Amino acid sequence: MNIALIGYGKMGRTISKIALSRKHNIGLIIDKENRNELDRDNLRGIDVAIEFTLPDQAFDNISRCLAAGVPVVSGTTGWLNQLEAARSLCEQSGTALMYSSNFSIGVNILFHINRQLARIMGEYSDYSVGISEIHHSAKLDAPSGTAISLAEGIISSHGAYGSWTDEVTAGSDAILIQSAREGEVPGTHKVKWSSDIDEISLIHKAKGREGFALGAVLAAEYIKDKTGFLTISDMLGF
Repeated sequence: MNIALIGYGKMGRTISKIALSRKHNIGLIIDKENRNELDRDNLRGIDVAIEFTLPDQAFDNISRCLAAGVPVVSGTTGWLNQLEAARSLCEQSGTALMYSSNFSIGVNILFHINRQLARIMGEYSDYSVGISEIHHSAKLDAPSGTAISLAEGIISSHGAYGSWTDEVTAGSDAILIQSAREGEVPGTHKVKWSSDIDEISLIHKAKGREGFALGAVLAAEYIKDKTGFLTISDMLGF
């Protein structure tokens, strides 16, 4: 494939390394210095764009690619208020868009198990749930998109919860998400179910960016010849 990388920070460079190791070509690199070069002419010949930028840039970047008929894999978080508009643009353009708050295969296995466990715990009212996450100090959004996805998975599978919050004074139907930003931590997420007698925890701890980057490249390979709004669950068959 001929890939456009939109965003060339630490994640973009890791994606580039993995894509090249899988015999793909990087045909275009867009970063903050040349954002105005993300246009139809420069996207000509690109098979898939992989977008990891900032929340206030993601929708514009995605829109430009879709308008040029280029499928997009986006892992930028913090812009979900525009996700439905991006979905509509994807359908109008007749190409493909895959968004995920986290492209790590391990995290998406966690999402799947999290929903299953929440369904089981719906039968046991003595347990309450909480989510905590830790990321590197440069991460701008909090809670993380991954933590929000975990909360939404519980809400969809457990009748006692209707929302999530990052305020400790939350009501009983809200899942508390606690966030911390420390050093160079790639990402740690924990879902904890607690009762008076015991605890059950699900934990995913990333050891680096490679898992996220590999998942994004696998997603690009998956959507290359597809159309529509896709999720990583479509790719993994969950």
